Amino acid sequence: MELAERQDSTIAIVAFVGLAAILIILFPFPPVLDYANHYARIWLLSGGISEQPFSQIYAVDWNRTFTNVGIDLLAFLLGPLVGADRLARALLFLAIVLPPIGAIGLHRALFGGRHYWQIAMLSFGWCATMIGGFINFQIGLGMALLFSCIDLRLQGGNPVWTFAWRLAAALLLTVMHIFSLGFYIAIVCGLEFSWRIDILRSKTALARLTARLALAISVCALPPLALYLRTAALPDAGGSGLGLAWNDGVILILINLVSAITTYVPLVDVVLILPLILICTRAARAGDMQVHAGLAVTACGLLLLSCISPRHALGTGWISWRFPIMTAFVAMAMMCPFASLTRRQALSLALIINLAVFGRAGWIGWNWWLAQKDVAAVETVLRKIPAGAAVLPLGHEPETASSLAHSNRHFAWGLDTFRHLPTLAVPFSHAFVPTLFTAKGKQPLSVLPPWSEIAVPEGNLVSISVLSCPTMMREYKDFTPYLSDWRRRFDFILVANADIPDRYVGSLMPAGLTLIEDAGFAQLYAIDKVMPAEPLSIPAGCARAS
Repeated sequence: MELAERQDSTIAIVAFVGLAAILIILFPFPPVLDYANHYARIWLLSGGISEQPFSQIYAVDWNRTFTNVGIDLLAFLLGPLVGADRLARALLFLAIVLPPIGAIGLHRALFGGRHYWQIAMLSFGWCATMIGGFINFQIGLGMALLFSCIDLRLQGGNPVWTFAWRLAAALLLTVMHIFSLGFYIAIVCGLEFSWRIDILRSKTALARLTARLALAISVCALPPLALYLRTAALPDAGGSGLGLAWNDGVILILINLVSAITTYVPLVDVVLILPLILICTRAARAGDMQVHAGLAVTACGLLLLSCISPRHALGTGWISWRFPIMTAFVAMAMMCPFASLTRRQALSLALIINLAVFGRAGWIGWNWWLAQKDVAAVETVLRKIPAGAAVLPLGHEPETASSLAHSNRHFAWGLDTFRHLPTLAVPFSHAFVPTLFTAKGKQPLSVLPPWSEIAVPEGNLVSISVLSCPTMMREYKDFTPYLSDWRRRFDFILVANADIPDRYVGSLMPAGLTLIEDAGFAQLYAIDKVMPAEPLSIPAGCARAS
């Protein structure tokens, strides 16, 4: 009988971490939706706010929020020492590698050994929340998984130490991101459950389990409750109540579930993840699959939340995106397929997993490389903006977002990845942009008057057609109040995605604008403060926007 081959995933894990670091070094502003906006805020909190003109534009108030401020605190404390650029890149790196590393750590703690299956977990470092730039959330996921490894070691030991650890972990996770605390609680409850489901057959064991779960949840709830009672602001939907939006349909729910693997082109993502799914199904059919029952219950609970949670609520977008990736990491960590294989079988398994994982990383690298031309174009036009100017960011809304030639520009549900590139005008040009993240309950940065009159706490990149189409201007009035009297309030217009015609007005801009720089993807216009004398001509394409 052939002896089982010893599996070792370490080399592949180190290679992946190294590859992620290389991507971060080579591509300073990858096509990650929120990253440029976070970068600008990190730069301000690292000391840029003391430079002119920002001391008259922004203020820092830590009483505005008690959660989602992990990277802000690090920027405030470490930014002046290491520099905003290095810190921002380090945080993006952690957002990529920390969640899968945490899942690998939990898997090793549960199953022992360095199984090849752990390499597969690296694929989930790329997902919709990562490409969306949810940096606090991503780092929080990794922290929750790593903290659960420590919790596993403490279970069954001194209850005082366990209580103190959970209290400290809950505090750190609350500060980083409130969803990461919920994730940690879910994992801890799964670990407290049992390896086997038959614990439910004993009334005594069930009573003890209920008590342990209640205690764990209560301890973890203390830090957010204490911080909540002293906070001055919570996230809201602009005074419109809960602001709920749902995935109200089977198709929307399925698309939401796929967010656990979605990056730039969903078809490519599905193809590259299929080998991992096939490994699981084959192991299950062969009866060579070890599963932690408690974490299986947790995974089922997170999957349910993935289906029923709102898409938006309380001024926070893509809430339902958060649960599929949580489900995926718990599912990957809870099982161990093909733990014992012959040498030939182990080599085949390692080859398949490595091809899937590093093929996916190569796909990400390709899109990041494509995006550098767009970033260079934005940097070119930013050099033409004087300090203290007010910049109005707009974009060309394409007819379709499926072009493979520009696959880096969109992800998930056709969302643009370049939306926040104009906010780089803050650190690079010392100019004002109205869409820098300054939401109450989520960021410590606030906008001072009179600049607050032309600022929004969170904003999208509106089509240039809004300047020429009165109907569209009225529709966007509540979302983009800074567009009111834009000629007087702003000095320049920065247009992104300018090398692709806008679906409504093509490349048409209203009168009274002077093209200062055309860098292809990005264009810069100076605004004439005097309204043109001729009557406004409404383009025919505006009818499509109505």
